[in-house]
Amino acid sequence: MSIAYPIVSWGNGTNIYEVNVRQYTKEGTLKAFIEHIPRLHHMGIDILWLMPITPISLEKRQGTYGSYYAASSYTDIDPNYGTPDDFRLLIKTAHYYGMKVVIDWVANHTGYDHQWTVKYPAWYRKDTAGNFTGLYGWVDVIDLNYSVPEMREGMIQAMKHWITEYDIDGFRCDMARTVPIDFWVEARGRCDVLKPLFWLAECEILDYHEAFDLTYGWEAMRGIDAYMKGEKTLAEIITILTAYTRYPIGSRKLLFTSNHDENSDHGTEYEKYGVAALAVAVFSCTWPGIPLIYSGQEKPNKKRLAFFEKDFIDWDGPVELDSFYTTLLTIRKKNKALQESASVLILATHHPDVLAYLCRRQADRILVLINFCKQDAQFHFNHPAVAATYKNLFTGEEITIPREKSFHFQPGEYAVYHITQ
Repeated sequence: MSIAYPIVSWGNGTNIYEVNVRQYTKEGTLKAFIEHIPRLHHMGIDILWLMPITPISLEKRQGTYGSYYAASSYTDIDPNYGTPDDFRLLIKTAHYYGMKVVIDWVANHTGYDHQWTVKYPAWYRKDTAGNFTGLYGWVDVIDLNYSVPEMREGMIQAMKHWITEYDIDGFRCDMARTVPIDFWVEARGRCDVLKPLFWLAECEILDYHEAFDLTYGWEAMRGIDAYMKGEKTLAEIITILTAYTRYPIGSRKLLFTSNHDENSDHGTEYEKYGVAALAVAVFSCTWPGIPLIYSGQEKPNKKRLAFFEKDFIDWDGPVELDSFYTTLLTIRKKNKALQESASVLILATHHPDVLAYLCRRQADRILVLINFCKQDAQFHFNHPAVAATYKNLFTGEEITIPREKSFHFQPGEYAVYHITQ
């Protein structure tokens, strides 16, 4: 494969937050979300990824509001979310706080009544009868045909529109694997000329790092899901994580406990992980990669958000996990062991359900211990690289850890120790 695309300068050690505008507030508007930007900045978020804010097709719409990913236009803003000026204000507010904004880009398919279906019907895949069709069985969308050069050009022009008109900072590319990699290489080259952008691919194909800064850590998440159901061992998850460490220099994996698909289709992190929900969040924020926090996880939102209907996150009362996420996301900006070119050493814990690893870069270190299981765990490790005096990330307490040490953890208990120069 080609070498990984060098990450945009501000992407190293970054933290991403997925914004479901429709469900974020009772109003479900861009303006209503803007009020949360200062809080998210303080929490340590660097990149806001907005789910699609384009209009949704009416034909074959699912539910009352439809899927965000069945667009009827690539360049308009759904009036349910607000106006173009509202979006410009959102971008300016984020930029004021030093944050970046990336938008969801759905390049594989459109809704049935997208503007292009009338203007450029030849740009779509057709079945043997000449009808619009799709390859993946989604009932409300139809696929574009990437063998048509004019369609590719139209897609790139639509992407450039959001850069020139709104000053966005990048793209999260939906189902990126369903679009040829050579298109993404061309699109990135032509869009990055306008400004350096951040590119996130919803796929887990190594070759896509030729065009993208970041690909999804789906396999790790699915592995942890299976582990929690008793279908996989932790050792099998470690095999997946070890494979991630061997990705080309410059590539990154996106790590998360929830996102819009997971929350709506498979359940909240509390449904999936139970007592270990926060332990998995600690892993997502400290394993080499880039963490994603989904809308409301910091509240915490413990309900599945409707996908095709209007719903909302209840923000009344304190944001209970604000300090938890602020602590994790802030250390990522300060400690080099959680940034580019850090090494990771997985420690033998002599317990089938406890994960321990040491991240190192220069003098900085992060030692993470996690009991994923629902029972108490007695474990120990013995490795010369561990020996040092650390600070407990969550308590500030100083602790000297020798090369050999034993621990007793409660179900779902975790600890993060750091040396930050």
